[in-house]
Amino acid sequence: MSDSVKPGEWIDTERGFISREIFVSPEVHRQELNKLFTRAWLFVGHESQVPKPGDFFQSRMGDESVILCRDKAMQLHVFLNSCRHRGMKVCRYDSGNTSLFTCPYHSWTYGLDGKLLGVPQFRELYQGTLDKDANSLVTVGRMHNYKGAVFATWDPGAPDFLTWLGGAVEHLDMVLDCRDGRPGGSEVIGVHKWIFPANWKFAAENFLGDTYHNISHRSVDLIGIGPSARAGATGRRDNEMDQAKHIWAGFPAGHGVHSAILPEGNEYIPSFLSDPIVEEYFRHCFYERRRRMGEKARMIPFTGNLFPNVSFHGRQPRNLCNWHPHSATETEGWRFFLVDADAPAEVKDFLRRYYMRYSGPAGMTEQDDMENWLYATAASKGSVARRYPFNYQQSLGKWEATGEGGSNAWQVSEQNPRNYYRVWAEYLKGSPWDVLVGGPQAKAAAE
Repeated sequence: MSDSVKPGEWIDTERGFISREIFVSPEVHRQELNKLFTRAWLFVGHESQVPKPGDFFQSRMGDESVILCRDKAMQLHVFLNSCRHRGMKVCRYDSGNTSLFTCPYHSWTYGLDGKLLGVPQFRELYQGTLDKDANSLVTVGRMHNYKGAVFATWDPGAPDFLTWLGGAVEHLDMVLDCRDGRPGGSEVIGVHKWIFPANWKFAAENFLGDTYHNISHRSVDLIGIGPSARAGATGRRDNEMDQAKHIWAGFPAGHGVHSAILPEGNEYIPSFLSDPIVEEYFRHCFYERRRRMGEKARMIPFTGNLFPNVSFHGRQPRNLCNWHPHSATETEGWRFFLVDADAPAEVKDFLRRYYMRYSGPAGMTEQDDMENWLYATAASKGSVARRYPFNYQQSLGKWEATGEGGSNAWQVSEQNPRNYYRVWAEYLKGSPWDVLVGGPQAKAAAE
């Protein structure tokens, strides 16, 4: 393995080549943790997971354990899950409700706002030398609650969340908004967690719009694994996108999405006739969304990835995914499954069962994808294989700049991953914010 990080040499977006080294090198992994995951905006959890005072959810940011919690004043907080005394986790449960976080090692105790409240034998042992305020739990540099989805960054100098998100916001909206077009209103009904031996970037890249790999899911399509269980090539998507025009859009901060634009006059296609309540719900949402949003309702989401490791399915299934790096060749996947909070119980139950059979460690499509990611990681380790870069030349030049460093493609394209790895290289070189609006990298890309 190489001991030096060479992002400028390994990423050739102009010719379309990416070195295999970035998927297996321990040193690259270490630099990602130090330079990327400490600065980027990362998805932590959803406010619906902590609805009441004292509720908490143990999450991750890079290789760090963090706590998302709600204090008595209903304010959200994100803290490093590590006691300031000797580093023990102050929270060892995945989720729950508490009035305090107490370290099980030496019993330092913290409030829901992260403040250090209690220290055993404080007066006699510390004799006024311990500053409690200075020894509160480490808090994130910035946090943003966007329509219930909580994002955070360790970097207090990071651009504000919406600037970082840029034009990708309208695609994220389609994931977090209600199915009928009302803003926000989603809730998490479950989280799948599993570990697999592959580099985290393969999973993230998959959601940038890689429909080229659909042959991997042929068996799933043939048996009809979609919500309505229709067999055939379009069964997985329940015909929503049969006549749609597809777009692959990239954004300056490294985000990439694959969305679809429905034709004018598109009508609802009955899909759930075996369950009248479910059928009526989806029919109502289709026409109510069109009434509320007008022409904007023609655009529907498919997949996307918010840089670096927050992926999503926009509709079927509807979820946010975190790809947490354990090492250069091991990843922990978390899928947060979403539904409308006020959807009928029958719809929630219907979608819960569908989500389980489609995604996650036991889901058929996820098994297909993981097999690809595992073999791709293994194929990057060989002494001979590492001499040959991966080819990212698909639709090279067949995309259009949208200004401010963005891009659109109207055919299957690898422009999104080329843009993604360009931004990845800027983080490892230490100049990530240059890629955003107004930075020299963004201006150069626009020209």
